[in-house]
Amino acid sequence: MRLKIAVLPGDGIGPEIMRQGVAVMDAIAAKFGHEFEYEEAIVGACAIEACGDPYPASTHEVCMKADAVLFAAVGDLKYDNNPTLPIRPETGLLAMRKQLGLFANVRPVATFDCLLHKSPLKDELLRGADFIVLRELTGGMYFGEKYQDNDKAYDTDIYTRPEIERILKLAFEMAMQRKRHLTVVDKANVLASSRLWRQIAQEMEPQYPDVKTDYMFIDNASMRVLTEPRYFDVIVTENTFGDILTDETSCITGSMGLQPSSSLGEHTPLFEPVHGSWPQAAGQNLANPLAQILSAAMLLEHFGLNKEGALVRDAVNASLNANVRTPEIQVEGGEKYGTKEVGQWIVDYIEKA
Repeated sequence: MRLKIAVLPGDGIGPEIMRQGVAVMDAIAAKFGHEFEYEEAIVGACAIEACGDPYPASTHEVCMKADAVLFAAVGDLKYDNNPTLPIRPETGLLAMRKQLGLFANVRPVATFDCLLHKSPLKDELLRGADFIVLRELTGGMYFGEKYQDNDKAYDTDIYTRPEIERILKLAFEMAMQRKRHLTVVDKANVLASSRLWRQIAQEMEPQYPDVKTDYMFIDNASMRVLTEPRYFDVIVTENTFGDILTDETSCITGSMGLQPSSSLGEHTPLFEPVHGSWPQAAGQNLANPLAQILSAAMLLEHFGLNKEGALVRDAVNASLNANVRTPEIQVEGGEKYGTKEVGQWIVDYIEKA
């Protein structure tokens, strides 16, 4: 297969982990006879510094021409610590999602048996947890009307029926392909936008009679994701709730450095780790590249390259079982490995498989 891939390393640790993701893609291409063509583009703080725009038109053009986007992370302390700045790296991320029509963020949550001890939760709660959080990505407060002055500020949490229907359709279809259990997370007891979500979900339920559908308020869901993670199969929720809930799920995997994601919609699909840019660690060979590498596996699987994706996942599991890990998930007294060393070990595994 021939694929054209837009590569967006972004800021902080982004370039370091991206190099490992691309190296794994190259190893897969060589082993299976594929051709992956890459075109790199800027986004985030580095784009602001270069041209004053966190998602320049030239980057959008690269993304639109590609079959897929492999993205790392954006963010810089310079912008984090100054809330008055009108342009921020994260603005570029929102613009990219909106312009590419990426309305569905797919975040798988699963445990690794050899890392259960890294979670603050009890092993008996975690073992076997395996679910997906489907987050609506282009609506809600992040994109609604905003206002701020010295004394007042607001963000409008607005959703339309077509926005809700398309994400719910995808959620029901995902549930059909898994364990046929869908949980709709909202705050319908307080928010009008959530009541519309629940109303539309209930209207759509009869179209999917084989799916067990239940409803849960976000505060209850936030608790039960940690106390009963094995209860869930597919969770669907709005933008803000999904952002917070999926960060919380890092307590299940043991590290945000192990969580990949995809963003799907109208144009080019995008694949990225869920973690941030960790600017404090940039250039220090400390960052865990596994979420980036697993995002590459999701990219491969999106295009039907399931054997290739499975080999990447096997390589990641083998590296963890062999204690080839970056510091935040290494066992006490284990050998020290950096970003480059973990990535190279996985490449070597793929080449030898």
